[in-house]
Amino acid sequence: MSQTPELDLFSPAVKANPYPNFSLVRTSDPVYRLKQENGHSVWLITRYDDSLALLKDQRFIKDARRLMTPEQQEQAKNSMYNMMNTHMLSFDPPDHTRLRALVNITFTPRLVEQWRDRIQVVTDGLIDSLLAQEEHEADLIDQFAFPLPIIVITEMLGIPTEDREKFRAWSNMLLDGAGSGKFQDIRVQMFEFTAYLQKLIEAKREHPTDDLLGRLLQVEADGDKLNQMETLSMVFLLLVAGHETTVNLLGNSVWALLQHPDQLQLLRSNPALIKTAIEEFLRFHSPVATSTNRWAGEDLEFHGKQIQRGDMVLVNLAGANHDPEEFAHADELDITRTENRHLAFGMGIHYCLGAPLARLEAQIALLTLLRRLPDLRLAVAPEDLVWRPSMLLLGLSKLPVQF
Repeated sequence: MSQTPELDLFSPAVKANPYPNFSLVRTSDPVYRLKQENGHSVWLITRYDDSLALLKDQRFIKDARRLMTPEQQEQAKNSMYNMMNTHMLSFDPPDHTRLRALVNITFTPRLVEQWRDRIQVVTDGLIDSLLAQEEHEADLIDQFAFPLPIIVITEMLGIPTEDREKFRAWSNMLLDGAGSGKFQDIRVQMFEFTAYLQKLIEAKREHPTDDLLGRLLQVEADGDKLNQMETLSMVFLLLVAGHETTVNLLGNSVWALLQHPDQLQLLRSNPALIKTAIEEFLRFHSPVATSTNRWAGEDLEFHGKQIQRGDMVLVNLAGANHDPEEFAHADELDITRTENRHLAFGMGIHYCLGAPLARLEAQIALLTLLRRLPDLRLAVAPEDLVWRPSMLLLGLSKLPVQF
């Protein structure tokens, strides 16, 4: 039997090409103990079938407060934790059901489709700016993949244009800094973010607006409304998760095409493949590497391992999406792939609410980019690219290109 490697999910080598390690773990120790401290273990689930089962298994809970003592719960109410975790992604039924119902009313597929023309205009404007540069070189993350989704989500929410750049610093610190020991920096950014959102929400309460945030403040479902902390946390979720994953989807998709010129040419010559192509990009380089945290709500056995109440469990979405038991030729990029039940957006009751928006943005952005920049190519050697240090996300820090 091959020896299971010691995984450092933050290491540059693993981030640049995580799949050989994920494959080895999936084969030798599919319910893998990442670490153990303070009496609890952190487990990584790497097989597709196991991942799918766990994402639907309600013995694994999202709300860590259910594991806390009453004293700990009271402390959490007045902490940064409360701001970051009072949204539907961090709750279990019935609280999750209530919050999701409230947000579903304002974030329907019909609402998303109404943004198609605006997304096209934003996309063309960003490419116009690229083409206006004297030297046809750019960082595609900084000048295209980041601004597109942040412009769209801030416009949807009703965030002032001049405040967009603030969200880049906030979201990068919160997501890339998580688990890196930069707690004080994260704390400062979180307080700034909270203060900004509180001021914005108060202004929209006094002067109602016809945007997503305005509707969140007005909406009712079965006589219910979001309270102040739930609104803050929900906006945090939509702003940070709602654009960060799309940044990675766009960057990873272009990177994958540039590394596979046959697939690039196929998509250029047959744009009708864009929908299956987007699903394949989501599978091949999943923008979210691991699921958000779950905890065992009781002592249990899961595929041969004894997991204790309070142990953290992470689903290795990127690894599961390369499981050859589920995907034929799993390590090959095939934009014509139709059997593609990937887990890039999760599964079960916590399936990503923003998936329709991410798909629409990616379809418009990639087709327009390939049509208007026919000579798009990488400007550095592949080994010189730097991947983001976040354990949660899988994406490039920069993508230097020439066109």
